[in-house]
Amino acid sequence: MAVTKKSFGTLPSGGEVFVYTLDNGSISAEILTYGGIVKNLYVNDKNGVKTDVVLGRDTLADYLKNDGYLGALIGRHANRIAGGKFVLNGIEYNVGVNEGENSLHGGNIGFDKKLWTAEIIGTDSEPSLILALVSPDGDEGFPGELKVKVTYTITKENALKISYEAVSGKDTVVNMTNHSYFNLAGHDSGKMTKQLLQINADFYTPNNDECMPTGEVCSVSGTPFDFRTMKPIGQDIASDFEQVKMFGGYDHNFAVAGRGYRLAATAECPENGIKMEVFTDKPGVQLYTSNGLKEGTYKNGAHYGVHQAFCLETQYFPNAMANSHFIAPILKCGEKYNFVTEYRFSFT
Repeated sequence: MAVTKKSFGTLPSGGEVFVYTLDNGSISAEILTYGGIVKNLYVNDKNGVKTDVVLGRDTLADYLKNDGYLGALIGRHANRIAGGKFVLNGIEYNVGVNEGENSLHGGNIGFDKKLWTAEIIGTDSEPSLILALVSPDGDEGFPGELKVKVTYTITKENALKISYEAVSGKDTVVNMTNHSYFNLAGHDSGKMTKQLLQINADFYTPNNDECMPTGEVCSVSGTPFDFRTMKPIGQDIASDFEQVKMFGGYDHNFAVAGRGYRLAATAECPENGIKMEVFTDKPGVQLYTSNGLKEGTYKNGAHYGVHQAFCLETQYFPNAMANSHFIAPILKCGEKYNFVTEYRFSFT
């Protein structure tokens, strides 16, 4: 089976962290049991050069201070919850506040900071890794004991497919995603602004100054948010358009057109021909252009800075519980949370 395992260090609590490598001969991924982190993702470019297309860090100690959530598995609730509060079944819940007065990416100790158990499945051509954990009732303030399984698969179509499953002992909210930072020219290649992006979305949700959706759903037409046809990511990144200017780039949710499992976005690197298609059955995708990435030395001694990479975080809309016209991320007791996101690679 095309999966290997080795130790990646020991947590202060004493738990051992492992790194699993999934490799089908054309594409390979390294996954940590700490935080479900995608540490490396190697794909071949048009010249056969193996290229690591995700940003990352070198050591477990570095990942224990993982500012920016590089590569992490996000839960229970991706993105933001205003005031760290939501109302479910008439009850107000207060969850972990870790960004000003708001909750971000699951709170203070989200799934990105958990040690997961691992199980290898699949075949040589489609190796898979299942990560699992039990999030107790009241974890970061969220109701219900939540049993979670996340399966990473390297597919025959040269994709990294991530399947999210969960069941809860009480009605709760769940909104999991992956926070990989992509640079298709290579993680160490500098700014990604000349890389091309297309997003299948006619609408986006503008933010207030806390990067929280205002509740509006606006057309992308005539704005820097119109990615319906392929364009350089950096084409409008320095625009005077208020929503871009406010954040020094993009950090916004797009309403993915259509329903069911569908193509949400396509990115390409003109230099090496690497193409990435993102498929999902989630209603939204957050485009984040690493506007707040701290400048410094990262994986393999590479220097990263602002606009080094882009994230395409498939999700329910942020703060959806406070906006009745957004699809609510409610998981009923006993029902199954089941979503899939796939990052499929080829070269042009």
